[in-house]
Amino acid sequence: MNLTEMKAVLRRDLRDEDAGNYRWSDDELGRHIARAVREFSEQVPLEQKTTKATAAGSRELDISTVSDRVMVAAVEYPAGRFPPFFQQFSLWGDTLTLLGDEVPDGSDAVIYYGKLHTLDGEGSTIPSYLDDLVATGAAGYAAVAWAVYAVNRVNVGGGGTPEDLLAWGQRKLDYFLKELKRLGRRHRVRVSSLYNPYRAVVSKLTDGGP
Repeated sequence: MNLTEMKAVLRRDLRDEDAGNYRWSDDELGRHIARAVREFSEQVPLEQKTTKATAAGSRELDISTVSDRVMVAAVEYPAGRFPPFFQQFSLWGDTLTLLGDEVPDGSDAVIYYGKLHTLDGEGSTIPSYLDDLVATGAAGYAAVAWAVYAVNRVNVGGGGTPEDLLAWGQRKLDYFLKELKRLGRRHRVRVSSLYNPYRAVVSKLTDGGP
């Protein structure tokens, strides 16, 4: 789904399909979609990895060029071992510090990280089965924002009052945030499982001989 298609979905959900009398402009819908995408990305970021050269004798890596970064899941160093060897690390701003016993010698490290999803005119990195969830969040943000603005203004009542729209939007947001929390828990478990640091297990039953 691209951005134009997402806006069309929102207008259907919001019952705002009269092109001559839109309640929300395209720019406004775009802002609400962007907010929903950011919220989604915080819980289920786009999984990426990049290779960075270390500096001999330094445990610090500058990752300021890793753009749109949401989180760092793991750091493989030295790169290329099998099974992969993952280091403990700390992150402060754009400086990643390796905390393992092995001091970098200038060879490569591989950084596994999550970044913001994109949703634009060309397409989307959001899994297609979750498009509706992002649309739900964007619709909720749009409805609440408009209703809060309009709630103290004169209206003629009926089913389309700001109070009704506010309640509808809040229900949408409640569902959206609840699902994000559930997906976030699943994502964290998956990351932990995939990138659990490898350590050789020494059997206590092995007889080393005399």
